[in-house]
Amino acid sequence: MIRNSKNNSGTKAIRAYLPDLTYSPGVYRMIDADGQVLYVGKAKSLKNRVVNYTRLTGHSARIVRMISSTVSMMFLTTETEIEALLLEQNLIKQLKPKFNVLLRDDKSFPDIVIFKSHPFPQVVKSRGRRLPDNKYFGPFASAKAVNQTLNYLQKIFLLRNCSDSIYKSRTRPCLQYQIKRCSGPCVGKIKQEDYEKSVKDAEKFLAGKTLEIKKSLAIQMSDASSELNFERAAVLRDRIQSLTHIQGTQGINPNEVEDADLIAMALEGTQVCIQIFFFRSNQNWGNKAFFPQSGVGAEAGEILEAFIMQFYRERLPPSLILVSHNVKNRDLVSSALKKNHNKAVKIVKPSKGEKIKLLFSAMRNASEELARKISSFENQTRLLSALMEKFHLKKMPERIEVYDNSHLQGSHAVGAMIVTGPEGFIRSQYRKFNIKDDSISPGDDVHMMHHVLSRRFARLKNCNDTKFSTTYPDLILIDGGSTQVKSAAKVLIEMNLKNIPVIGVAKGVERNAGKEKLYFPDRSSLMLKHNDPILFFIQRLRDEAHRYVIGAHRKKRSAAIQSNRLDEINGIGIKRKRALLAHFGSTKGVSNAALEDLKKVEGVSSALAEVIYNYFNDFDR
Repeated sequence: MIRNSKNNSGTKAIRAYLPDLTYSPGVYRMIDADGQVLYVGKAKSLKNRVVNYTRLTGHSARIVRMISSTVSMMFLTTETEIEALLLEQNLIKQLKPKFNVLLRDDKSFPDIVIFKSHPFPQVVKSRGRRLPDNKYFGPFASAKAVNQTLNYLQKIFLLRNCSDSIYKSRTRPCLQYQIKRCSGPCVGKIKQEDYEKSVKDAEKFLAGKTLEIKKSLAIQMSDASSELNFERAAVLRDRIQSLTHIQGTQGINPNEVEDADLIAMALEGTQVCIQIFFFRSNQNWGNKAFFPQSGVGAEAGEILEAFIMQFYRERLPPSLILVSHNVKNRDLVSSALKKNHNKAVKIVKPSKGEKIKLLFSAMRNASEELARKISSFENQTRLLSALMEKFHLKKMPERIEVYDNSHLQGSHAVGAMIVTGPEGFIRSQYRKFNIKDDSISPGDDVHMMHHVLSRRFARLKNCNDTKFSTTYPDLILIDGGSTQVKSAAKVLIEMNLKNIPVIGVAKGVERNAGKEKLYFPDRSSLMLKHNDPILFFIQRLRDEAHRYVIGAHRKKRSAAIQSNRLDEINGIGIKRKRALLAHFGSTKGVSNAALEDLKKVEGVSSALAEVIYNYFNDFDR
């Protein structure tokens, strides 16, 4: 149900919906004069909740501003309040309303996975959905924590990390075996039962049972010594020493907290920092800081409720969540998590013992991280203000978009956009643009820039980019000189966007940092002093755009190198492809080869040689 009430005040517009509302649970949306969703909320009774919004008294300043800006509302009824809560979080993720608490970083956390389907299981880092046939350990707070743990697993237990295809193609031990990071199962250097023992020990290690492993290794070492197998005893001794070293460097691990996430929050005005610590098998598997948008000043309980629901929307929660503040609708949130993940989850604010000590430590970390964030925010704001004054902008830029292109002699061309604002780089809004326009000459940077900007602003005007479909930049920064700036200005004129300033930054003839020239569409270029903070700021933005676009270009080039027309031919695997490329030097050499020459390649039968020959000759004609 939706009704347009643009001519009414906020409370009057809201009151108009009361006659049609029921006492059913559901979700409501509050909408402003521009059609933007201001807030998404859930209610046990829609009518009772909306009644609260028909007056401006008894609300926080945040809610008063929200009510005053509302001109229309939308409603969806549900069977239960739990369903309303789950639907609310889906809509918040999709619509990103201004007055809701928003978790801006929703990337998945890495796990360690042991693939149980193989007789010699592979142990690697994994992200995303967990498959039932494999054994997972996690989540870890960062890829660095996972890589460090995998390094321990390789060093101590000698488990393989190569893919199954590489495993099958091995004919002699690889470098990992030579440096004693793998036991060489691919070439029969270890029996399957011995490898399985190593896998079980690795699982115990990841489950925190290090002492149990050491005792077992000590017994095995003693047996090996008794049998005069001193080489085996030395290997076991090294493993025990490595485990002892790891125990001393792992940091503080709790005794009472076996499987839990600890969520600590720090508040400073409208700024929020939430630190989440992961404890699994009595081990601290790292922490990560989040800075959610606080909905223009929401209270602690509401922030934690929104954070927990959004954070565990697609992540499997532990059985226990420890929190630093009381969670609004705590029982409802627990019920929603149980319904969503089919798992009982308890949310507790501890008051004594080891748990409260861990919580105080986490809250201290959150406060310190928030202080650093605020300091960085203040510095960034000062730089943006100085930028406004230096270049005579009409207002301080809240959103700066920086553009750059990358290619290799015209091939694998990619354009990229990065975004920054008062809170620093907004990485979730970075964008890549594959440049496939045949009308653009290879290496023509000017037309590439025109192509990228045209696509960007056409998409923006058509509202096809749901991430920020209505957000226009306050300033555009181009990595390029006068011609690129003129090309960018031309795009803005074509799109009827004449009020967005454009600045180009280009290095001098010697390509030295500090000698950059700044270009403008409507005035002469200038150079800033080499020690000007604004120059450092612009350099940092340009370098970030360059880093991002180079990464995109390398990824695209790598994918093109790895793809090969030989892969499309039935009967050609890794070994035969390598043999063909080694014999003829390239895919082109294979395609031009005579049938008799193809038959001479090791591993290629007469029948397969005919398949290869016919494929390329039919393909090219």
